Amino acid sequence: MSNTVFIFPGQGSQKVGMGKDFYDNSALAKEMIETASERVGFDFKHLLFEENENLEQTQYTQPAILLVSLIAHRLFTEHSTVAPIALLGHSLGEFSALSATGAMDYLDAVELVYRRGLLMKQACEGINAGMMALLGLDDESVEAITCKERESGKKVWAANYNGDGQIVIAGNKDDLASLESVFKDSGAKKAVLLAMSVASHCPLLISAQAPLETYLDQWMKDAFVAPIISNVTASAYQAKTEAKHLLSEQLVSPVKYKQSILHVEDSVDMFIEFGGSVLKGLNKRITQKPTHSIVDMKSLEEVLALF
Repeated sequence: MSNTVFIFPGQGSQKVGMGKDFYDNSALAKEMIETASERVGFDFKHLLFEENENLEQTQYTQPAILLVSLIAHRLFTEHSTVAPIALLGHSLGEFSALSATGAMDYLDAVELVYRRGLLMKQACEGINAGMMALLGLDDESVEAITCKERESGKKVWAANYNGDGQIVIAGNKDDLASLESVFKDSGAKKAVLLAMSVASHCPLLISAQAPLETYLDQWMKDAFVAPIISNVTASAYQAKTEAKHLLSEQLVSPVKYKQSILHVEDSVDMFIEFGGSVLKGLNKRITQKPTHSIVDMKSLEEVLALF
């Protein structure tokens, strides 16, 4: 049996129609979507399957992605005995991993990330928060530039290490926009503001930490069937006390996705991504190990056939 790591996508992987094939062809998926709708008080069928503005709002984006990821995971585990050697996710995806490893009921996880999104939105109200994608600069250059600019009063931080030459920064939107030419003069091929109204994984979210820890303490169990690789440290944890601290720190710390993949690369034969294919694309830039994505019933069957 091959050594497998389960991975879960974060914000940016959402799109209208995600999970529809699961809903149409699986009684389990239909039940999970309908039960989750009852839990949080809004209709996931409308959110996921019909054109709407809510899917791009973080308090709705987060539970939508998590729910589809956990449906893909449940359908896979219903037909496979493959046990991962570890799990990891990109930002929000770490909460999907937490549920998939048994540390949180999926309905509790849906409500938790809905509330996490609200906390993030509230933390960023009135501060003109935003994020910017950078292509073509190495980590050290981005860190040096953002550090220098913070010393001059600008609010800008490295937020996501997605791969070599692919970093997202977060902070005040005007400050980010003012640095576009600085990054390009330093060798960036692109410096593009993202359509986001929150500044994830930077100190602007500090007010969300304490209430998030309260929710984690309320809903999380100390029952991990496999370790999770932390976004904050790129190292494994497998206990509630560690999870509470690390997932709180994740709000204000950069996502070390590239480092997390490299941490497990030598011990893994393949990665399986549940509910999206964005991480499959990122992994092509990081590792030679294959990544297989489960996004519908056809891809589910294809991945099951590998074992």
